[in-house]
Order: sequence, then C-alpha cells, then structure tokens
Amino acid sequence: MEKTSDISGFYNLSIEERLKILKDFCNLTDDDINLLKNAGALSLDIANRMIENVIGVQHLPFGIATHFLINGKEYFIPMAIEEPSVVAAASYAAKLARAGGGFIAKASDSLMIGQIQIINIKDIENAKKKIIEKKEELIKMANETNPTLISYGGGAKDIEVRELETIRGKMLILHLIVNVADAMGANIINTMCEAIAKRIEELVEGKVRLRIISNLATKRIVRAKAVWKKEVVGEEVIEGVLDAYAFALADEYRATTHNKGIMNGIDAVALACAQDWRAIEAGAHAYASLSGRYLPLTKYRKDEEGNLVGEIELPLQVGIVGGATRTNEIAKIALKILGVSSAKELAEVMASVGLAQNFAALRALATEGIQRGHMELHARNLAIMTGAKLNLVDKVVEIMIKEGNISFENAKRILSEIQKSKNV
Repeated sequence: MEKTSDISGFYNLSIEERLKILKDFCNLTDDDINLLKNAGALSLDIANRMIENVIGVQHLPFGIATHFLINGKEYFIPMAIEEPSVVAAASYAAKLARAGGGFIAKASDSLMIGQIQIINIKDIENAKKKIIEKKEELIKMANETNPTLISYGGGAKDIEVRELETIRGKMLILHLIVNVADAMGANIINTMCEAIAKRIEELVEGKVRLRIISNLATKRIVRAKAVWKKEVVGEEVIEGVLDAYAFALADEYRATTHNKGIMNGIDAVALACAQDWRAIEAGAHAYASLSGRYLPLTKYRKDEEGNLVGEIELPLQVGIVGGATRTNEIAKIALKILGVSSAKELAEVMASVGLAQNFAALRALATEGIQRGHMELHARNLAIMTGAKLNLVDKVVEIMIKEGNISFENAKRILSEIQKSKNV
C-alpha cells in the first residue's frame, strides 16, 4: 500500500495513534518515539553548552501538518509553534491543493554572500581593479579553510565588488559568493571572509572592518507554486483571495500582516528543524522590500480555466548539517520525519508550507473571517488556563463555543458550574 500524508481526521486521533502513523511512514525508531512523547528535546547539560547563563529549557508544541504533496512526494510536515490554527490551516490548504497536483517547488543552488567592508582607500578604481585581478587567488585562499566543503562540490565560487557612498565616506564592499552545499552557511562564510581579509588590505592599501555573512540571500532563492481548482475551493473563495492579494499589493500595512502569515508556516518548520529563523525572517522581509516598497512574498492569479494559481518567491538560508541540527535531538527527528536529502529540498518544503499557510489565511479572511477557527482553538487554551482537569476541558470548550463567548472569565464560570453540578 502506497504511503501517503493525505490522512483525513488526523486531528481526531490520539497522540499514540498519530505517533504510530509517523513511526510507520517515517521509519522512526522506538527511541525517536520516546523522545517525542517525553518532550526530551534538550537536556540542561547540552543547553548549557549552547548558550550562556542557562537556567532551563523552553518547549513549544510540536505538531504535524498533513496532506502535503510537493514535487510528487508525500510529506508529513513537523511544525513547532504556540499559535492555534496554524497547523490545521496549513494541512487544510495542502489538502485542497492536491486536486491541482499539490505544490511544485524549485530551489536554486545554496549560494550565500559574505561581505567584507574596506575603508580608507585612496584610489577606489585602482582598488577594484586589483581585487578583480587577484580574484582567483582570493578564492583559492578562501577555499583552503574548508577542504571538506570543496569535496562536496561547494566552496567559494566568485567575487563581486561594490562601491558604496556612506555617511562615513566611500567604502568598497567585497562580496564573496560561496556555495555552502547542505549547510546554512554562516560559520563557513565568516571563516572564509576572515581568512582573506589581510590579503585584501595588502592589495588595496585600505583597512578591512566587517567580515560577515549577509542574511539577504538573493542568490539562494526558492520558488513554489500551487493550483487550487475552482470546483474544489469555489469561485467565491478565489475572488476573495484575489481581492485580499490586491489589498496587500497596494498597501504596506496589509502586506506586513500578509507576509507574517507566510512566516507562520515557514518559521514553525524552521523551529522544528532547529534552523536560524531570525536569519530567515530578516532575509524574507528585506527581499520583500527590494523594489523600494514592501511587497507581498506571494502572488495570486486566475489561469485560463478560472483556477486560482498561487506562487511564492523568497530567499531561504537553511541547512541539514551543522549548527543545532547536530545537538537538538527533536530537530534530528523532525528532519527524519521530513525525509529531506538536501538543504535545497528542505527549502522547497518550507516555501510550500509558507504558500499553503498564506492561502489558508487569505481564504479564511475573505470568507468566514480569521477568528472563527482561531478562537475555537483558543478556547481550549483558555479552558486549560482555568485549571480544568483534562476530562473537563472539552466540555468547557463546547459550552463556550455554543454560547459564543470565548473568554477566560466565561471559561472560569462554566468550569465552576460544571464542578458544582457534578460535585467535583
């Protein structure tokens, strides 16, 4: 029987039943399952070696989005997030997209940019000429810092030079272009930039200041596309999504929230897989502003048949080797659940999730409103906050929704009345 992530009612299954499906689909071990069940993501001992002044470990709910078909491959999507409705929304959007073939995604090579800032140059034009003349020498020096990367086909590939007018005078900015393969790339880039800094100073008779990766990864772009069939989602939904997109395209205030919805999905996968979500966020929002205006990262249109076509394009600097992916056991399991074999594949998955999340949000906003599903899930959090025992939480939620009053005060009142009636 062919394995599929297109499982209806996954939400209604018990945690044990969900784990059983994942174990079979993703070939998880008993140790993997036990780690997930016991929330053993990070020991205090390991945490204390990762950052400073450790006093504990913060946990987030770890969920699974279903129904994802990306480039013809079935995926369960691990998502770590505290916000209700995000996992459900992504799953629903992916389910609706399957009729149109799911998601088609393509990531470019893993090219990252390292920046070297050069100041106090007397002859800018001559300095630029010398750097270009010695480009191969500088690339060779950079690559000598990481022979392992070279063996995998990565390494420094090119050098670009920019002249920059600043409030401190003219500067020369050297861009070292590096294929970081399956790594995120920050440590690789920074090491290479520092390795060639002294030689650059000798060449240009200037002073090198910053030697650091740029998180605006314009050479590491991923694109994803999906078609939502009109007979599946309905013409009213399509028109509503198009109107919502037009709003975001014309208005920066709306575009900001539009893109936040995209990052709800991308960041949740990033957190589950121990990616540098701050770098991802910074790069995505900067990319949205490259035109001089802040624009939505997705586009929507109707095809000739009247179906809704959604597309996303953004930089994604992700890795499946190095960093916290080596130390966080839950992140290792998340990558195992995804079954990705490269950083490019991980980027394609994350872009598809971002597009799904965005479609789901626009669909909800343009029809019944965002609060309906969100508040129903929020009601569960409120019920738990009252201190209700697990066997009473569902009843409190049911009554709150029926009354149309989802608030902490109402949850407390309902719980008190239930307890009095049952004398508990």
